[in-house]
Amino acid sequence: MAMAALKTPERLIDQLPPVRGSVEENADLARFTWFRVGGPAEILFEPADRDDLQDFLASGHGGAPVTVIGFGSNLLVRDGGVPGVVVRLGDAFAKIEIEDGGLRAGAAALSINIARAAADRSLAGLEFLSGIPGTIGGALRMNAGAYGSETADVLHRATALDGNGNVHEAAPGDLGFSYRHCAAPEDWIFIAAELDTAPGDRDEIANRMAEIAAQRTESQPRTRTGGSTFTNPVGHKAWELIEAAGCRGLRRGGAMVSDLHCNFLINTGEATGADIEGLGEEIRRRVKETSGIELDWEIRRIGIATEGAS
Repeated sequence: MAMAALKTPERLIDQLPPVRGSVEENADLARFTWFRVGGPAEILFEPADRDDLQDFLASGHGGAPVTVIGFGSNLLVRDGGVPGVVVRLGDAFAKIEIEDGGLRAGAAALSINIARAAADRSLAGLEFLSGIPGTIGGALRMNAGAYGSETADVLHRATALDGNGNVHEAAPGDLGFSYRHCAAPEDWIFIAAELDTAPGDRDEIANRMAEIAAQRTESQPRTRTGGSTFTNPVGHKAWELIEAAGCRGLRRGGAMVSDLHCNFLINTGEATGADIEGLGEEIRRRVKETSGIELDWEIRRIGIATEGAS
């Protein structure tokens, strides 16, 4: 009697539609994050342009889950990796255009580059973006802010593609912005933003950006970190609660609470995603125990957790 042939499991890459951009299987994601930790993406897709991304989404992409990442400055990839398709927008989505005083930027444009482009044209109002590491797409998704301003304050209109590839144009009032939060549907991928500016004095704009750069250098660690770890609870500053709980300098494996700013976690060199997330959870436990206040993560965490992250 002949034996039945074993069925080879289908690979996701073989179920995806043809694309013009790059597709990589079992792709290292740690290289894209400031922490430099985390497992691989089952598939990493970097679309060639807007049409390529739109066609991919409209195809159904084999029913695989889709996760979008940006500059990786506020991202923790867990050690088990990310199943499905991870979309990373590249240079085709990083263009910055200024016309008649209006600024339009692709979602992959770095916030600091947007601030510099505006400053070069003596356009004020976007200086705070120079102090936010990351892309404008990421800033939209979390209503990023610093130095007294936030993304919602300067947004005129955002363009997004939904999970089926449909185009959406949204004004700030459509996006449900609040502190470090945007209520846009989870399947929306922001692809561009139009930002409000106003004529300003070039020297004053440059001085303000220099002040912001100096403040960042003095108060924030310049190493493998993920930016502010927790949002500020109403009426409190997260770093003060963390310090009061005795967490400054606290370590777990290769992860450490920064001595310079204790709302920053750093990878001292050999940390795992579990080390960093586990340290964050220990901080949350201690702050809750000492103050009764529960800290919320500001860092976005994606992928499959492995033992040691809780």
